[in-house]
Amino acid sequence: MQGLDSIYATLMSGGDVVVNNTPIPAFAVRLAIVLIIAIAAYQIAVRLFIPIIERLSRNSKTRIDDIIFNRHLLRRSAHLIPAAIISTCLPGVLDAEAELYNLLSRAVNLYFVLVGLAVYDALLSAIRDVFEMYDKSKKVSINGLVQALKVIGTLLAFILAVSILAGKSPLYFISGLGAFTAILMLIFKDPIMGLVAGVQLSTMDLVRKGDWIEIPKHGADGDVIDITLTTVRVQNWDKTIVAVPAYELVSSSFKNWRGMSESGGRRIKRALRIKIDTVRFLTEGEIERLRKIKLLSPYFDQKLAEINRFNAEKFAGCDLSITANGRRLTNIGTFRAYCEAYLRGHPGINQGMTLLVRLLEPTELGIPLEIYVFTNDVRWAAYEGVQSDIFEHLLAIVREFGLTVYER
Repeated sequence: MQGLDSIYATLMSGGDVVVNNTPIPAFAVRLAIVLIIAIAAYQIAVRLFIPIIERLSRNSKTRIDDIIFNRHLLRRSAHLIPAAIISTCLPGVLDAEAELYNLLSRAVNLYFVLVGLAVYDALLSAIRDVFEMYDKSKKVSINGLVQALKVIGTLLAFILAVSILAGKSPLYFISGLGAFTAILMLIFKDPIMGLVAGVQLSTMDLVRKGDWIEIPKHGADGDVIDITLTTVRVQNWDKTIVAVPAYELVSSSFKNWRGMSESGGRRIKRALRIKIDTVRFLTEGEIERLRKIKLLSPYFDQKLAEINRFNAEKFAGCDLSITANGRRLTNIGTFRAYCEAYLRGHPGINQGMTLLVRLLEPTELGIPLEIYVFTNDVRWAAYEGVQSDIFEHLLAIVREFGLTVYER
């Protein structure tokens, strides 16, 4: 076996190295040394430097470095070290004209492309995670954009890989893509339409993650849990998940309840149907009895004074015992006034928004007395509680006014 000095001299001269009486080509030994150095450099980076950086990042207050490590950005980047060493040393190890040199050079370049794609993917994911740390991410989703950039990066990496294997310039394959445009449009129709739709959804702020939307066409009624390049995923209230194509939200209509959530009020629009033959004028005795209701006392004071003044001016000298002469209070009008007074004092009603109690057109199902108000709590359970509380009370009190709720 040769000594180290003789082995070094042999390697420099390009002769064969003899190990245990077995001749080994000098280029093979040089190549082995380069590989050992490349592997050692990778192991030092992965087992020494990266763990040290990771421990230091855990003590920092920022979350950005945690995201970088969670996405394995440094570990993926470390794979570039052995590739760079081999690529740099290869011309000094092998003859540039040798077939083995061309083969290894292509392999290293292909490795560069694959590692570069992995680093690019991790970098985009880390950027998305950092963006989602800020409140602006609740209004604008970049998930679709990130996925689009990943698709573009994968396509470019594929072209580079094919060009390396074929030994031709990437421009050769890019120029040939024109002939396959129609096929690519067919294959990537949904991603392309989804990308355009995603840009429109973001720029026009049509939908955000967390919005409650309704799309009856697709059976979607719930919260948006994810917006991707091609689909919008909605979790329905029964916990089922519906995937809706992103371009459907642009090309067709859907209902977004975000405006309701942000307004601070959720609408109640429901009617009591009053039986028509129970509607009548109030008698003096009924007026005196109902006047004892605290909520109606101001109403009677104002309304009776107004009616008496009107009758004195318009129906002076007329027999007011005839119901057609003069104005009178009705039981349904008084009940409507009671409903409004009750709602204005209800703690669950948003007094700064529309508050209406109105009579709609009579039908064969009675006279609809509609309550049109907004609760001051938009949460579903709280909203239903307020709505139930109101109508339970009104259904129980309606008989005090001599009225009956219609039922078939």
